[in-house]
Amino acid sequence: MANEDVIIKTIAGELNLAAQQVTATIALLDDGNTVPFIARYRKEVTGSLDETQVRAIESRLAYLRNLEARKATVLKSIAEQGKLTPELEAAIRAAMVLQEVEDLYLPYKPKRRTRATVARERGLEPLAELILAQEVTTGTLEEHAAPFLSDDVPTVEEAYAGARDIVAEVVAEDAAVRKMVRHETYQRALLVTTLADESADPRGVYRLYYDYREPLREVPPHRLLAINRGEREGVLRVRLESPVDDLIADVEASYLNPHSLFADQMRAAIADGYARLLAPAIERDLHSTSTTEADDHAIQVFATNLRHLLLQPPLRGRRVMGIDPGFRTGCKVACVDATGKVLDTATIYPHEPQKRWPEAKKLLSTLIVRNKIEVIAIGNGTASRETEHLVAEVIAEFPAVSRSSPQQEGTKGEAALQYTIVSEAGASVYSASELARAELPDLDVSMRGAVSIARRLQDPLAELVKIDPKSIGVGLYQHDVDQKKLSAALDAVVESVVNYVGVDLNTASPALLQYVSGINKRVAANIVAHRDAHGPFRNREELKAVKGLGARTFEQAAGFLKIPGGDNPLDNTFIHPESYPAVERLFALIGVRGDEPDLAARVQSFRAGEKIEELAEVLEVGVPTLTDIFESLVKPGRDPRDELPPPLLRSDVLHIEDLHEGMILTGTVRNVVDFGAFVDIGVKRDGLVHISEMADRYVRNPLEVVAVGDVVQVRVISVDVERGRIGLSMRKVG
Repeated sequence: MANEDVIIKTIAGELNLAAQQVTATIALLDDGNTVPFIARYRKEVTGSLDETQVRAIESRLAYLRNLEARKATVLKSIAEQGKLTPELEAAIRAAMVLQEVEDLYLPYKPKRRTRATVARERGLEPLAELILAQEVTTGTLEEHAAPFLSDDVPTVEEAYAGARDIVAEVVAEDAAVRKMVRHETYQRALLVTTLADESADPRGVYRLYYDYREPLREVPPHRLLAINRGEREGVLRVRLESPVDDLIADVEASYLNPHSLFADQMRAAIADGYARLLAPAIERDLHSTSTTEADDHAIQVFATNLRHLLLQPPLRGRRVMGIDPGFRTGCKVACVDATGKVLDTATIYPHEPQKRWPEAKKLLSTLIVRNKIEVIAIGNGTASRETEHLVAEVIAEFPAVSRSSPQQEGTKGEAALQYTIVSEAGASVYSASELARAELPDLDVSMRGAVSIARRLQDPLAELVKIDPKSIGVGLYQHDVDQKKLSAALDAVVESVVNYVGVDLNTASPALLQYVSGINKRVAANIVAHRDAHGPFRNREELKAVKGLGARTFEQAAGFLKIPGGDNPLDNTFIHPESYPAVERLFALIGVRGDEPDLAARVQSFRAGEKIEELAEVLEVGVPTLTDIFESLVKPGRDPRDELPPPLLRSDVLHIEDLHEGMILTGTVRNVVDFGAFVDIGVKRDGLVHISEMADRYVRNPLEVVAVGDVVQVRVISVDVERGRIGLSMRKVG
């Protein structure tokens, strides 16, 4: 319990929270509650902590509990050796990072035979202790070595060589020395890279690093990951260049007595221990730590980009044609209705080697008319831009398409046929999956990709959850970082977004349902099976009849599952069923039933005249929960994605040759990385807005300015047609 108190106090201090908030949150987590449930429905308990704060507590709790478990293991091991002193125990218990614990444990950690082990077996440890003590100032080296000579140690030099091996190991395993050398090396060392094999880099990807050096502490995460990859691929040779003499002098200051008879032996042992044991270990530690930090940074960027991608607004109520472009195998075309149901499919061959361009245009026109297509979604993979030219030609020759509820610019209630480029990352993964086979059993694998592209435009979240998050590709070096950590982070993002948006219980796929708070794959499949067998759910209570969905799962999930048009209007809100009695009491005060057309306005009017604290007391509910109830009643069925700008639709196409410096264009942010953002402006290659061109001020992190999916205005500042590179700026635009 004492350890748990320390953990709570530590987390509260680090996150600037009250200890009671941390204690309550830990209790909820330990009881099996999910983070989205705690953040939305247990605000009174946690003091209204948001999801980010709850996840931070969860993360630190896991680390600190793991640290305490490791401390217990280490203390037990040292105690069993009979070497645990009160001072050592206190130092281990006081350590706040795992590295400190491992440094303190190192001298006692079971290890393979070393040169020091051999020297100890030959009885040279007492001589080593004389050298370490640095107290002897009289006599000769020969006199002090004489008692240790034997058949195994026939000469004085061999005696001192063995003793120095012991001293070198003792110094190299000194926790204080390791901490100091690690810190100083990190602060003062240079990361140096040189060319190892140019033939391993035929495209010159790593040319920048063929002869490169930079202070280790200043190397940005994306650069370190690039260097690591170059080394792994055999292109680069990487080393740390440290101030060796200074570091050895720093170690000597902790051990050396220049007046001791054994001073030179001490110097030699320290130099040997540094070169042979300490420096390699510290370099490995720093490389591991720096890579872990770079991994964590890259994962965070990926997670942030993924969140914004998943939160892209849906294009509701539109019939969409999805095109999965290709050369030799043709372009797969799928038409879907406003609900994503497949209406029509075809394959066209406009590009090399068949080059049946007129035939492809004619077939597309036929499909558009027959299926009343309003928007065309083109995958951004191979042959994407060539297919874009085809679509632009079709649109240019096409009349406006009538729509009952036009959302795009048009004339007299008519909207022009338009297109957009959609990321197809992971579409092939989905196409070959079990889920795709179940959803689209009659379609070829390649055609399923076209359906996925169309549906991604209609509802990005519902479609993208069907794909392993790692395959979506909105980061850098996602294949180089810790894959287990990456998967956990991305799964947390998907879980967060799904529960933030909410899920239509009667249309959601098993892939979407499995991310709802408290629901796993098995229960998600059971929900769909129950829906198929018994028809749509009419109310949330019917969930309790689903096989495997018990009271606890219902509690965690119910508030996030919505039923539009069901028996109870409250079932289409984020109001949790446990709060329905409080809502009924509120309706009685307002004088409404809850199904009035003007309910939102009447609730808003009532709220304006009440003090929330006093009303909460009357309704027997917490203030945070009552605040959320009002928000849900004022905006029933709210989808937070609808408040974002819609996707950018186009009707014509640009060539890179059309670009010139100073041109102002509108584009969509496709990826955000440490050094800037890639923006799709409608030409073959995305343009780069370097971090220095993102704003009329200093920008530390591109994510401060833009996010994946943002529609932005940019100015062309450079065009390299030969290399296909476009430089863009967001400064002084508009």
